[in-house]
Amino acid sequence: MAPWFRRSRPRPPAPTLASRDTAVAATRVDLHELTPATEIFLGHCAALHLTFFEQVSHAVANAPRVAEKDALSAVAATALERYRGLVAEIERLKLDRSSVMEPHLRGVQEFERRTMGADWHEQVASAHVTIGFLTDFWMRLAAGLPREARDRVEAALAVGDLEGPLHAILERAIAANPRLSSRLALWCRRLVGDTMLQARSALTLRAGSARDEEQIEPVFTELIAEHTRRLDRLGLTA
Repeated sequence: MAPWFRRSRPRPPAPTLASRDTAVAATRVDLHELTPATEIFLGHCAALHLTFFEQVSHAVANAPRVAEKDALSAVAATALERYRGLVAEIERLKLDRSSVMEPHLRGVQEFERRTMGADWHEQVASAHVTIGFLTDFWMRLAAGLPREARDRVEAALAVGDLEGPLHAILERAIAANPRLSSRLALWCRRLVGDTMLQARSALTLRAGSARDEEQIEPVFTELIAEHTRRLDRLGLTA
């Protein structure tokens, strides 16, 4: 098993890929056998999206200019709309929102704390990396939900555009101050370990199951490949 899957390391180093071309050509795989029960999936995913909203809202408050505040406000609104879509599914199933979300809040709040960033530029980079990576992950994990719930969850997670505005904000910031590039590249590499651990915490795993690990590894390889492309588009080295 790759060392970056071990829980014992709170901030494991981000892995590298042997060949990006191979990763791009790989067949997309999902995690349907490791998807938790619907109410657990919804509670965890909703709690995480509420945290996304809070994360971007912090960046709005710290943005240096009105243009950035406007753009980030739109991102926060999209994150909130996705959250509301997940909550609508919780309520459709006649589940209590608090009961299904509360068990996950401590974990996602700790994740937010660890990935917040020291300043505004790192906050925006954190949102770009963590929201992008985890949206890709939860879309794959949704494959194991019952058909109707899966369709509605996938629709909720696809609402709006989070990546485009965050990319544009960072692209402008780096163009205005190229010295940011190396610092943000280093910060984004540090984020990957915590983000993978947050993703892994959502999986239903059997202790010591080699089959589970065999399923996880190619999915995370794909997710890291997309993360690498996300940073490449900004001129950052993953």
